[in-house]
Amino acid sequence: MAKQKVVVGMSGGVDSSVAAYLLKEAGYDVIGVTMQIWQDEEEYAQQENGGCCGLSAVEDARRVAEMLEIPYYVMNFKKEFKTSVMDYFVEEYLHGRTPNPCIACNRYVKWEALLKRSLEIGADYIATGHYAQVEKLADGRYAICNSVTAAKDQTYALYNLTQEQLSHTLMPVGAYTKDQVREIAARIGLAVADKKDSQEICFVPDDDYASFIEQETGKKAICGNFVDKSGKILGQHKGITHYTIGQRRGLQIAAGRRIFVTEIRPETNEVVLGEGEEVFSHTVTANHLNFMAVKEIPIGTSMELLGKIRYGHKGSPCRVTRTDEDTLVCHFPEPVRAVTPGQALVLYQDQYVAAGGTILC
Repeated sequence: MAKQKVVVGMSGGVDSSVAAYLLKEAGYDVIGVTMQIWQDEEEYAQQENGGCCGLSAVEDARRVAEMLEIPYYVMNFKKEFKTSVMDYFVEEYLHGRTPNPCIACNRYVKWEALLKRSLEIGADYIATGHYAQVEKLADGRYAICNSVTAAKDQTYALYNLTQEQLSHTLMPVGAYTKDQVREIAARIGLAVADKKDSQEICFVPDDDYASFIEQETGKKAICGNFVDKSGKILGQHKGITHYTIGQRRGLQIAAGRRIFVTEIRPETNEVVLGEGEEVFSHTVTANHLNFMAVKEIPIGTSMELLGKIRYGHKGSPCRVTRTDEDTLVCHFPEPVRAVTPGQALVLYQDQYVAAGGTILC
């Protein structure tokens, strides 16, 4: 019987490298692929951007593939990344929302585009180094399941994957802790065993989102007014792309007290500032829904689930009501801080991703 073929997305980091090793040890026919998605870096930037997308990732991944004795290729997905991630990122900020480019990249590039090309070359699966697990449930649906280590759990950024994508996905490192993954890499002699994790958004390595947006659009951000919730002018801001809900630092306004961004109004180019308690909310509304472990929530009905409103949020119990075909409203008995339009609301049932959507308000 022929071995099942799996294409492993290799970033040059320790997680994807160990994923490739584990799959080869498990008997799969493994092919390593690095996705070239945005980078045309100068030499000086290669070390700075040594995460999932830097050009230096190609050389690290190639060396790992040679050591594991697996075929290795670089595939160009720049067009898909530009459209589905970079353009989306810019448009969301211009409309007063705070996007999550990693979620968009996972859904439309790392899975949709890579999986399509992998199936075309005869692969059965794609695999990544994410700290999550894929399980087929008793009802036949596929779901993302928490990894064994809460410290590195990456299920939040994977909520938007489809059933078809999940049925062709393997995530072998989800069964290990980060320390165990590094130990495996060291034991088999991988040079990337101690390579640091990438933290920043790959195409904005200096974290200066506003400058990146100005560069992409060719337009300077338009200054406007800071106002309170009643509309009283408090000062002038540098442009809405500089701000996000809950932000306190960098406002450069003397209020004599701690104040926070509570709302961004792109239609009037205003940034609303308020007290700390105004940043908390009991209600979160989301659309662009994706159902995973839960097949659906019928319109007009509710479920008790655990909700996360950002990657770093530990999650809180909430009552989730489906109000129409593409809208969920979640009520949190304990208020949650800084509900941010554009970010993801991800809902969990036990250890599984139940559903999710994009936060409206």
